[in-house]
Amino acid sequence: MDEDIGTSPDEVQFRSRNDEPVDHGTVTVDSFLDQSNATAVRIEPGDDARALLPHLDRIALVEVNFPAFTDGRGYSAARILREAGFTGELRAVGDVLVDQLPWMRRCGFDSFAPDKRLDEDDAQAAFDRWEEVYQSAADGRQPIWAKRHTAPKG
Repeated sequence: MDEDIGTSPDEVQFRSRNDEPVDHGTVTVDSFLDQSNATAVRIEPGDDARALLPHLDRIALVEVNFPAFTDGRGYSAARILREAGFTGELRAVGDVLVDQLPWMRRCGFDSFAPDKRLDEDDAQAAFDRWEEVYQSAADGRQPIWAKRHTAPKG
């Protein structure tokens, strides 16, 4: 598969988008909801991503904090936002481990800012590990069962 994991000059280690990175800081969900000019927001584990749904058209960046690799609530936040049509940058920040990268990508994350830099070869291997998938997800990859049923007729 050899997917381009992307790079970024700031705290974002991997970014797989072609647009310009957001160059300003994020605000909390509560602060975002109280102001009209913010375009970047940070979701903490206790925040409800659904509060952002009426405002997706003005959000350029959502950072989702993973304070501990065992806290999976950020995966749900990512799926909620992507399934609602969010097309902006979705960044995983915090305690992001290399073996979580492919699952985060499947949920819709397209940039990663881990607390501790990850080995780039290990990250590439993680993104490439499973060429085929079994269910639909936010990354848009076609499940293997659908490929079987849509094979060209010869």
